[in-house]
Amino acid sequence: MPPMLDCEAVMRQLWDFLDEELTPARMGAIREHLSLCEPCQSHTDFERAFLTALSEARSSEPIPSALKDRVMEALRREGFVDVS
Repeated sequence: MPPMLDCEAVMRQLWDFLDEELTPARMGAIREHLSLCEPCQSHTDFERAFLTALSEARSSEPIPSALKDRVMEALRREGFVDVS
């Protein structure tokens, strides 16, 4: 049996886990870690609730391009978006 994942490994893969984009084995390993680690489970619950709230708040109207441009520029300034 492979060694249990540590908290850092789980948090690095959290978004892929929540999107169910990992292999079945990796999904199982993360589920096992979460069943034993309350801090990681709490963080996962928060992120899952955040994604649900974001999805429910989504409008069917297109985002104004000026707003999208401002958000992208702010992300670039903070180093979250590669400008190349």
